[in-house]
Amino acid sequence: MKIYWSFFMVFCMTSSVFCTTTKYFTFEEDAPGTEIGNLSQDLKIDPSEDPETSFKFIQTSNSIIDMRQMDGLLTVGEVIDREKLCQRSPQCLITFDVVAFSKEKFQLIHVEIEVKDINDHSPQFTRNETHLDISEDAPLNSRFPLDVAVDHDVGDNYIQSYHISHNSHFVVEVSTREDGEKSAELVLIKSLDRETEDFYTIEVTATDGGAPQKSGSTTLYIRVLDFNDNSPTFEHSSLKVELSEDSPIGSRVLKVHAFDPDAGINGEIVYGFVEGSPSEVTRVFQIDLISGEVTLKDIVDYETKKSYELHIQASDLGANSVSSTCRAIVDIIDVNDNAPEIIIKPMTSTSDGVAFITEAAAEESFVALISTSDKDSGPNGYVRTSLEGHEHFKLQQAYSDTFMIITTTTLDRESISEYNLTVISEDLGTPPFKTVKHYTIRITDENDNPPLFSKSIYDVSVIENNIPGSYMTTVVARDLDAGKNGKVSYSLVESKAPDGSSISTFVSVDPHSGSLYTLRSFDFETLKDVQFSVKATDKGFPSLSSTTLIQVRVVDDNDNFPYFTYPVLRNNSAEIPIPMNANTGYLALKVAAKDEDSGINSELNYHILEDEAKLFSIDKNTGEIILKRKLTASCGEILQIYVSVVDGAREPLSSSANIRFIVTDTGAQEDQIVVLLRAEDDETFEFDLWSILVISFAGGCVLLLTAIIILTVSCTIKRRRRSFGRDALYGWSPLSKNNPAGPSIYSGPNGFLRSEGDSMQPCLYEDKSLSFEEKLFLPCKPFEQTFLWQDEKYCLQRSGTTDQLSVKDSGKGDSDFNDSDSDSSGGAQKPGLTTFQPLARGSFCSSSDWKIKPCVIQTRNLHAPPGSSYTLGFSRTPLYSHSHCSSHMWRDGAGGTLNTQRPLQTFRSGTLPSYTAHQMRRAVMEIQEQNEDLQDTLMINAAAEVATTF
Repeated sequence: MKIYWSFFMVFCMTSSVFCTTTKYFTFEEDAPGTEIGNLSQDLKIDPSEDPETSFKFIQTSNSIIDMRQMDGLLTVGEVIDREKLCQRSPQCLITFDVVAFSKEKFQLIHVEIEVKDINDHSPQFTRNETHLDISEDAPLNSRFPLDVAVDHDVGDNYIQSYHISHNSHFVVEVSTREDGEKSAELVLIKSLDRETEDFYTIEVTATDGGAPQKSGSTTLYIRVLDFNDNSPTFEHSSLKVELSEDSPIGSRVLKVHAFDPDAGINGEIVYGFVEGSPSEVTRVFQIDLISGEVTLKDIVDYETKKSYELHIQASDLGANSVSSTCRAIVDIIDVNDNAPEIIIKPMTSTSDGVAFITEAAAEESFVALISTSDKDSGPNGYVRTSLEGHEHFKLQQAYSDTFMIITTTTLDRESISEYNLTVISEDLGTPPFKTVKHYTIRITDENDNPPLFSKSIYDVSVIENNIPGSYMTTVVARDLDAGKNGKVSYSLVESKAPDGSSISTFVSVDPHSGSLYTLRSFDFETLKDVQFSVKATDKGFPSLSSTTLIQVRVVDDNDNFPYFTYPVLRNNSAEIPIPMNANTGYLALKVAAKDEDSGINSELNYHILEDEAKLFSIDKNTGEIILKRKLTASCGEILQIYVSVVDGAREPLSSSANIRFIVTDTGAQEDQIVVLLRAEDDETFEFDLWSILVISFAGGCVLLLTAIIILTVSCTIKRRRRSFGRDALYGWSPLSKNNPAGPSIYSGPNGFLRSEGDSMQPCLYEDKSLSFEEKLFLPCKPFEQTFLWQDEKYCLQRSGTTDQLSVKDSGKGDSDFNDSDSDSSGGAQKPGLTTFQPLARGSFCSSSDWKIKPCVIQTRNLHAPPGSSYTLGFSRTPLYSHSHCSSHMWRDGAGGTLNTQRPLQTFRSGTLPSYTAHQMRRAVMEIQEQNEDLQDTLMINAAAEVATTF
């Protein structure tokens, strides 16, 4: 390996970013791998201090020089041929630029490697032999140009001398031309005598200065001609002229003149270029044979060739003419005909005209190298360079006409991702030439921005009972970075739901779109809201992320029916005692209900669905059930209404209940709750003009219809009273007629609403021997009254068969009046045996010490033959006496007396007596009733006709 040398230049400019020029040399034809220099050693950069240290070519155009990236070791990449690389340039340089990165700093290194010439070429003549004719009368010191030898080497290895073989007539003289090439001339030093010797052979040798020396030779054959007394002679044997490079073709370059004193054709002179003149001379110039004027045949370019040497010879036309030569030097004058050239070498680039630099680069980082040149010379070749486009970049001179583009501040791709800069180079010629080159610098992305959600909190509403997998909302996060640094994926942040389970069992998120979906069906009543976080993560390295809070509010759906909380319902019904003397406005009951829904879905209104007696009104907001008029019912009478509670949803849900008010003989307290009624109905009417008009027009109709109804009702009451008086047993006062079609098993709509003057009658047993609709009742005095309000057992049970010894419930949860053992489930329409239908326990009294009064019990209308057997069932609860009812002992069929001090434990059956004596009297009274019914019918028809006419 050859010994190498290096030295360093001082900083190009005083700046934190500097350029260092390092020079090395190598010899041509060195073997590949020959070490040239080590940049890290020469620049005092220790790679062991920073493992990230690296050396990179800015731009590599060939593979002549190799560089090791880790320490900048320069070696020969392939055999260098200096003559091919630099031709005949006195100095052959290989230049390139290297960026060294160490300790997070970029450093520009300009490397110049001089290729030293070795003597690997011998001088060579273009021809191996040359023929020359010389007249024997040629004057002494006549000069004859010899062929110029060619040697591709330079310096000392180039041709240093010419030699000719020994002779006594000629010598050789060597001269150096302006382009540095050496030429030789043959000089006549002794007169020739053709008659003595007419032919000479001379060996011409060219020798270089290498070690060892190399040489080349050619043979010159000289023929001596018979003399022509005088040869043409030039006025000037040497000329020098200047020619502007922008001279047009045909321009006159120079004119030579020679004279010949001979007369005739021996004195006529013709001009021409010496035979063997370089082709570039004959291509560019031409000479007039007669005038000797040299003109421009082709354009010249100062930047290509700066001067030409012309050898012109003049010959006369005489026999044995001897020509003479003249040397003319044509210097090309430079003009400003070339614009400056700009070459930009980026540190990193993937396409022409674009440089890349990372946004993480520090301030004053190297971006690109700008080289400017101008082929012109002098002021025409002086170039001024400037950078325009953005203040974030500036030019800093690196060396000679080379500049660096460096950053003036830190860069942010998200603010400015691309810079369009303009490099302007202008020479100092007249007029000046300017070159403008646009260049783009793109900022490469670093993962310096986390994904950002459009909202910090997302409020989402989900209607309960949603379908699992239904769409909820979409969260969106934007990442200002590019490529994979800006590609966002979404995931759930693991947390616990209110029920303690993982939030991932409630919701899911699409990792690509950010769409949220439910995984469960939500229930507002158990879960009203849930919170969780969604994380957005980019795909950079290292990845960045951010989170957002999702607040899911479960919206109530009307999926729960309202239900009554008071009174407590059993089989969807309740029995409430009410005093028989309750006045108008009496607060009979305040129902309460609840709805598990919320909002408008839980706003409840109360309504009366059915009230045949039209006795009650209800406040739709509070649920207060109030008497609309004074109560005139009898003790034990059942006042049944159906109430409903409705929620306020768009598609409302409702529940209903059967409220049975049982009239008791307990007097209303003086401090009883009385509500002032505003109207007949429970609704509050807002009367406006239209309502008044409608009521006014309808008033007449209402009055007439009222008269008809009063007449009809009076006739009906009158007929029923006759019926009761006719069927009375043993002189008892008349009783109400049963309504078989009534909804209550105790009383029908016409059952026991009687005037206050009517006295309560003892309860009667039904005479089962009658087969027609009119029923006969027996007194119920023998039955001891029982303490009610204990459970759902009856004071008096009934049996569906004549031989049944006990009464038992079906156990299927039927209501008191829908027992599976009773005939109220549909069997009431079939002929069969009917027993007594007593009141249920818990239906009469408002306090635990209240006892029942004797009352009339309605029975169903069934057909049974006279003398049928009936089973009487008794409660197992104790019997007590009451001040208003007789405390008779019930005797069984054998005449025994039941013990009143203990509960009844047995059932007795017996046959009721037949009352056939009344059948005759009933037939007579039926005829009278038919006559009265006929009169009533005629009166009703007459009233109806009047109403129709109205």
